[in-house]
Amino acid sequence: MNRIRSIPALEALYGATVPLAVTKERPRLTPLYRQWIEGARFCILCTAGAEGVHGTPRGDAGPVVRVLDDETLLMPDWMGNNRIEALRDIVTDGRVALLFMVPGSTTTVRVNGTAFLTDDAALRESFAKGARQPATVIVIAVAQVYTQCAKALLRSGLWNRDDRDSVPTTGAILAEITGGAEGGTDYDTHYAERAKPRMW
Repeated sequence: MNRIRSIPALEALYGATVPLAVTKERPRLTPLYRQWIEGARFCILCTAGAEGVHGTPRGDAGPVVRVLDDETLLMPDWMGNNRIEALRDIVTDGRVALLFMVPGSTTTVRVNGTAFLTDDAALRESFAKGARQPATVIVIAVAQVYTQCAKALLRSGLWNRDDRDSVPTTGAILAEITGGAEGGTDYDTHYAERAKPRMW
């Protein structure tokens, strides 16, 4: 198959950028961009580093990030599986991209910028959930914020579908990979209960 090897060749296939796609981009949060992001409980955090590129889902019971000011977002890093690939990327590279999603909305909001990690005790304490605190907080400097057009979510009908039965479960995937030593139906049935102690 033909491989596109130059930016001019790529641009020739698409034509001029839609003007409004550029107009909506801001270098910092506007009041309504701030309101949108504060209403999002879920986002995808994308990073790049020496080990490759990574996209990780991030979610919380309230806003997934705290807006410190119109140029700074704070994201607590809650307990996970300790692969910490995205965190390694932030330490070694710092470039981040976030895609915020709100159930029912076909709009997404994208933020690009740079980030660093802190273990500041007072900041970690400010995110405490009961006796639990995040191990670190991701401090994100906003460089670009803009809405992504709704076409992808409209095409997919994402919020109007439930396709769970058409894809394998995590338990099935683990059972396949480990030859049945791990995973299986029991893994799926009891995962939510097992996860409760490690939610924050």
